[in-house]
Amino acid sequence: MIYELYEKLLNLEKQGINGIWARIIKNAFAPLFVGDFDYIVGNPPWINWESLPEQYRLKTKPLWISYGLFPHGGMNTILGKGKKDTSMIMTYVAIDKYLKRNGRLGFLITQSIFKTAGAGQGFRRFQLGNNKPVKVLYVDDMVELKPFEGVGNRTSIVILYKGKPTKYPVPYNYWVKKVKGKGIKDNLQLEEVTRIATYKKFYAEPVDEKDSTSPWITGRPKALKAVRKVLGQSDYTAHAGCYTGGANAVYWVEIVDKRPNGLVIISNITEGTKKKIESVQAAIEPDLLYPLLRGRDVKKWRAEPSAYIIMAQDPIKRRGIDEDEMKTSYPKTYMYLKRFEEVLKKRKSRGISDMIKNGAPFYTMFAVGDYTFAPYKVVWPNIASEIVSAVISIQDGKPILPQHIVTLVACKSLQEAHYICALMNSIPVNFGLQAYSMKGGKSFGDPHVLQNIRIPKFDSRNPLHVELAELSKKAHLTANVDDKDTLQDLEEEIDTVSAQIWGLSSDELKEIKESLEELTG
Repeated sequence: MIYELYEKLLNLEKQGINGIWARIIKNAFAPLFVGDFDYIVGNPPWINWESLPEQYRLKTKPLWISYGLFPHGGMNTILGKGKKDTSMIMTYVAIDKYLKRNGRLGFLITQSIFKTAGAGQGFRRFQLGNNKPVKVLYVDDMVELKPFEGVGNRTSIVILYKGKPTKYPVPYNYWVKKVKGKGIKDNLQLEEVTRIATYKKFYAEPVDEKDSTSPWITGRPKALKAVRKVLGQSDYTAHAGCYTGGANAVYWVEIVDKRPNGLVIISNITEGTKKKIESVQAAIEPDLLYPLLRGRDVKKWRAEPSAYIIMAQDPIKRRGIDEDEMKTSYPKTYMYLKRFEEVLKKRKSRGISDMIKNGAPFYTMFAVGDYTFAPYKVVWPNIASEIVSAVISIQDGKPILPQHIVTLVACKSLQEAHYICALMNSIPVNFGLQAYSMKGGKSFGDPHVLQNIRIPKFDSRNPLHVELAELSKKAHLTANVDDKDTLQDLEEEIDTVSAQIWGLSSDELKEIKESLEELTG
């Protein structure tokens, strides 16, 4: 435990050896800090790479690259894999420059380093720039504990050993509160903390057995072994919903009225927007108006659009519809968008701004393809603590379009969509995701999940697949009438049938259920 390391450091300080306590705790990167040590402990600053001044980023980027902490570039960086944290580089520099061989380092560090799909990949190499190995001895996950009063960061403690390679599984202590609602104050002693909180002895290993840098999956050993049957590359590809680049208040609208000539009166939705955008009403053609599914509209077994979106995008060219065509076919819609031209041109989304610089229309969006317009989709919110999935199809003769914080899987039939939905809402999938993803984080349910959750291709000749689809249809109908008892029975049937598809025994399913209960408290 980390406390054993603290005790050793305190004893060294009492003996007056190296003055280690005062110098290490002060700042491992102070210019006057000279020498290497057996033990280092500290709390490096947690600052997102994107929040650093551009000049500092340019100056320090070679250092990140030298330690293998920046393996992504291009489109991967645009999509979020470049979201590094300064605690990563400081940890590697401290080990490399100040820790003796066979020495130990204990740092408070963001837990996202172990759970993020892209940003933590370089860190999880656990190898210095000179190829010297670093061994993870154990991790204390304190996310649920929230040890810093009034701060909601994702706290963990990692103990690293210089000179040996990491071997999996790694001991992973998962801290939880024994007393609900009791806060952890800064001045509490260890004995007082352990009366409020305890930890479960979990283990961690890469979610992808073939990639040691993949996100960690954590849980009880038997559950981890069982869930391996569920993990793997899916036969389906998930996508993000349509992204306006921070201009929701332009594209998101309500229909106020309809005119006899076929035009509709729309009002843009400006409530809750970060940027102040003019609230207007305008008459436009209905052709490019589609039902909009927002993140808050999606519940388990139920999803209902609550607004409309102007979709002036060519899904084949992956950019806005050509301006000449807009002026000719949809002149009213074009004039409405033209009113916000300066706002749309100033969007900071790199993916959108780059396209506009290269000649795309000023109203171009991002993350829109033919899959966006699929008539049948399975959807779930990205930001969540569990997967809550539902099936959507056609409304008023048009496909429902999810916003970018909703993940979608485009399907060929309604039956296929219900089959996938049932699997995604099952306990094995939810345990797998909660065990390796960041609960409550922005990336929990994003499209990468189907890179690690094995959803087999729907086969209408497979009776288990057909049965799951029918159970999902019943679950949707039951959720609509809020019959909780019947819905619970249906969900238990879905778990049982899903387990059979993955080849899980009843004992393995039970172990997964119990482990999920431990994760969710």
